[in-house]
Amino acid sequence: MAIDDDKRKKDPFDLFGIDFGEIEKIFEKMVERLREKMVDEDFKNFFEGKPFVKGFAVTFGPDGKPRFNEFGNRFDEEEIYEEREPITDIIENEKAVSVTIEIPGVEKEDIDISVTEETLEINVDAPQRKYHKKLYLPAKVKPETTKATYKNGILDVEIKKKAKKGFTVRVE
Repeated sequence: MAIDDDKRKKDPFDLFGIDFGEIEKIFEKMVERLREKMVDEDFKNFFEGKPFVKGFAVTFGPDGKPRFNEFGNRFDEEEIYEEREPITDIIENEKAVSVTIEIPGVEKEDIDISVTEETLEINVDAPQRKYHKKLYLPAKVKPETTKATYKNGILDVEIKKKAKKGFTVRVE
């Protein structure tokens, strides 16, 4: 794909055709949501000196569109949960789906992993830290092939993809 030199001269911040204006709009919406929550009673733990973490990571999918992954303390309209949503990264290749999850400060014995053909769920219920995350996988997988390792606060999970069933049709 050729780069449009005229466009590049007009907008030096147009890197690789990424629409940063769209990212900025999404970011502004997220900041506004956070501001709204800060005036709610949901943030009482924050003001009482209890730890509170909330953030997001931006990655670009294979389609070139930005994906936002929220992490931190979980809360809904009624309460803030003790558990946090860890930072995650999902990588899909031809044969497998790999998921990397940051869950520092826990022992591997405290980590519970549940896998279905379409989801991966992580639960950690340790005395010092609690984490929870349910991920919808980008492809159907074989749960029985799941392998997981935990080292230095990083959980790596690899699951083989399910073969796409199909058959060749002979044209007459």
